[in-house]
Amino acid sequence: MDSLITFGIAAAITLFFVVSYLRNLKKRDTRAREAAEKGKLFSDGPRAQHPHIDTNYCIGCATCTTVCPEGDVLAMIAGKAVIVNGHKCIGHSLCADACPVGAITMVMASPSMGADMPFLTPEHETTIPGLFIVGELGGLALIKNAVNQGRDCIDTISLRLGRNPAARATDGVYDVLIVGAGPAGISASLRAIENKLSYITLERDEVGGTVAKYPRQKLVMTSPVEFPMYGKFKKMQLSKENLLAFWDMVLNRADFNVSTGEKVEDIKKGEDSIFTILTVNNGYRARHVILALGRAGEPRKLGVKGEELPKVMYRLIEADHYINKKILVVGGGDSAVEAAMGLAHQAGNQVTLCYRGEHFSRIKERNSKRMEDCMRTGKVKVLLQTNPVEFKASSVILDAKGAQQEIPNDFVWIFAGGIPPNDFLKKVGVGFGQRDVTLEASKEAKQAETSRKQLAQAAAR
Repeated sequence: MDSLITFGIAAAITLFFVVSYLRNLKKRDTRAREAAEKGKLFSDGPRAQHPHIDTNYCIGCATCTTVCPEGDVLAMIAGKAVIVNGHKCIGHSLCADACPVGAITMVMASPSMGADMPFLTPEHETTIPGLFIVGELGGLALIKNAVNQGRDCIDTISLRLGRNPAARATDGVYDVLIVGAGPAGISASLRAIENKLSYITLERDEVGGTVAKYPRQKLVMTSPVEFPMYGKFKKMQLSKENLLAFWDMVLNRADFNVSTGEKVEDIKKGEDSIFTILTVNNGYRARHVILALGRAGEPRKLGVKGEELPKVMYRLIEADHYINKKILVVGGGDSAVEAAMGLAHQAGNQVTLCYRGEHFSRIKERNSKRMEDCMRTGKVKVLLQTNPVEFKASSVILDAKGAQQEIPNDFVWIFAGGIPPNDFLKKVGVGFGQRDVTLEASKEAKQAETSRKQLAQAAAR
């Protein structure tokens, strides 16, 4: 009898946990399906690197759904991981790193997403032999990707030079000239030092590239990456200032050869296969050129009357320099939302954010939640389906769903993206066209691994 009672108690406890587990599974599936329905509003899907899930190998552990910093990109439905909000994915690849069975691989967007992109080989080489493009300009965002590509590109160049050492005998000619001192350019420069190449890096603004232009104390998402002349960099999140300080520390230790304030105007390749690189004030010669320009280029303007006024700006660095002001922020991306929230937290500011869309569709999950709080507390006034019509000295005129209104204003920030330097690339002869970037990503990974092995073998000899 005692055994029967014990068995009954055990069965009841087991049943309780099983029922609770099944209820939680049902709730999780319901939330996932709701997220998937929401994701269908953005049927164009991922725009960059994103996870591909092989359901034949997925064991349903849900680890991948817990590590993504962008929120509900992945979810569990019927015991398998699926992409429910692909438009939010910006390619951190943490889900692939976390998967215990290798069911997730990172791939690129469909070929249609790669239209009007510079043609690149798996070695990042353009249609002009010896001219390479790395980083976001080549189609991949994220600091990790930029660092990897800059490093691997220099390895490719080193192998080529190693096969033909006589080609390095020309005086006044660098082995490689790097344009841009952002993450890709810094990585390439440090790798050039490691590989004992003669090089120079040109930067039109300041070392750090786009990161240096981020607002003060902006959090930067990174991923573990092998950083030249340092080793494994494992930070997952740090401030803009801390990232710049890390780069500065490594560069100072490496005797970084950089020339700032140098905007490249033209690149020409001679019959001797040597490039001539012309800046506003100088000329350089190099056997190879790496373009690590970034994709933002020049800020995109709206063409609105009064946009030339000095109160209209396109970049916010120090939000705390503005207090007791009436401010308009234009845009619906992360930069616009973060600027509006940063300005709204300064004393006395009245901040209005206007966006032409019906809702914020592509902002990070954490920004979405913070903005909801700002709207609820009245720190930021949001006007959707609204466009600026005219900027005046002390006001702005807005068109809100067909009705115009004029509001007092001291400053305007416009975040409408940037114009990629495609005209410059076409000017120097780089070929463009639609690319199957998914296939390229696979070939690129294999080529990079092969190059690393060949370089190691050459060093051993």
